[in-house]
Amino acid sequence: MDEEQNPLTDSPQQPEVQPPHEKVRTFPTTPGVYLMKDKQGRVIYVGKAVNLRNRAGSYFNAAAAVDRRTSDLIPEIYDIDFIPTESEVEALLLEARLIKDIRPRFNTELKDDKTFPYLQIWIREPFPRVEFTRKPRSRGVKLYGPFTSAKKLRALIVVLQKIFRFRNCSLDIDDTEERWRWFRPCLLASINQCTAPCNLRISQEDYKKNIRRLRLFLDGKKRRLLKEMQAEMQFASTELKFERAARIRDEMKALEAINLRGNLNDHVQPEVFQIDPKRGLAGLRKAFKLEKLPRRIEGVDIAHLQGGETVASLVQFIDGLPFKHGYKRFKINTVQGVDDFASIHEVITRRFRRLSQEGEPFPDLLLIDGGKGQLSSAMAAMQALGIDPPFTISLAKREEEVFLPGESDPRILSRHSFALRLLQYVRDEAHRFAQNYHHLLRKKSTFEE
Repeated sequence: MDEEQNPLTDSPQQPEVQPPHEKVRTFPTTPGVYLMKDKQGRVIYVGKAVNLRNRAGSYFNAAAAVDRRTSDLIPEIYDIDFIPTESEVEALLLEARLIKDIRPRFNTELKDDKTFPYLQIWIREPFPRVEFTRKPRSRGVKLYGPFTSAKKLRALIVVLQKIFRFRNCSLDIDDTEERWRWFRPCLLASINQCTAPCNLRISQEDYKKNIRRLRLFLDGKKRRLLKEMQAEMQFASTELKFERAARIRDEMKALEAINLRGNLNDHVQPEVFQIDPKRGLAGLRKAFKLEKLPRRIEGVDIAHLQGGETVASLVQFIDGLPFKHGYKRFKINTVQGVDDFASIHEVITRRFRRLSQEGEPFPDLLLIDGGKGQLSSAMAAMQALGIDPPFTISLAKREEEVFLPGESDPRILSRHSFALRLLQYVRDEAHRFAQNYHHLLRKKSTFEE
């Protein structure tokens, strides 16, 4: 595109132009944004492309002329221009900015504006979250969009998260509360796509620096961002903070290589479960019709040591967060060989006998790792003690089925529900703690040999 050309011109009179179906053949095969205009020179549609020539050219074939989504647009296209970008990511962001600024008629008519997806940053939070939304807030957030493709936006978030390592969960993190030091981050922290503010692994100041960098990139100021990062890297080197300098260097390389990342479809990843304690507790109360929120949850799991020795773990969650001072380990004493049912019976007997003897309150919810058999063993143990059991359920891992006492069929919670996610978190934490004890005993056994 010639430098004198202005693709956003809105002039009532335009000189004769090359027919758009011929003009697109001169477009490059690189990423960018194309702008369709009517006879008055008004931009009536904005789109983005990985390959400008192919994508823009697709509007001028026989199929597009009769397609319900484009049949009204095609007859009004009098001219077409493009703006090149370095990558599909930048094309997607530029498309969103142009749609927001110009509000082309066919972009808004082809899709109800209220259902467009946005990227939303909660700028007033101590650790601002970044999220996909179709219901943008009017206050306390910075919005980017609207975007024309939900799938592309989700993929964009994945790409950006690998570089800027922001959180996209809905946790209400307060770094003045000690309890967050006990919170176990989700998988994103393990794969280095989040700095884990939920575990206070990063300061507010450093986290907000990352968010500022993200905003510079989203605002189309990539060159300015790289220049600032270069200066920061050099300063870190002079201060002998070589680890920080190396990290900034790697982030710069990732930004500069964004145009080499290929199609955004390659970056759509399976959802990483995010744990929201408040919604999880509310979801459990609603799903099981509990009288009150299950503020204290205990989870029990069994693990087997080589040679037949069995161990058990009990984890405790308070208000949806792990309370590690309440974690307990058990060696199974009365069971010979591998017998999960008998092992569950022993652990529950020991746990609730002690609570009863010491006058301690029972948990609001007891979660057993396993199916109907493990649940029955736990209930039998409490019945033998002659106590009124707390609300007790089991969670079977293969199909994530929830079993309740007295119900032959399992309850199936939505895979995306906050209630199930919280139960999975408790179950997985109990399993991790049991396996950890298992390994400690194995190491001790090996050492003693």
